[in-house]
Amino acid sequence: MEHITHPFSELFEQLGLDASHEGIEHFLSTHRLPPEVELMDAPFWSASQAGFLKEGLQDDSDWAEIIDQLNASLR
Repeated sequence: MEHITHPFSELFEQLGLDASHEGIEHFLSTHRLPPEVELMDAPFWSASQAGFLKEGLQDDSDWAEIIDQLNASLR
């Protein structure tokens, strides 16, 4: 089975966020997560965004790797 790797911009598009380079940089610079808060429990996600992130990680989907990278970038 071929493993698909998604870029940050596609993840941001899936989440309905500005997927431009500037938009991603702005989001990452203005949103921080303390270590005790799970990514999908962050207060800045809508219910559908949080659900997408949770499913992507739980199902170990082809989104899981980039979701992990987003998680690390927000710490």
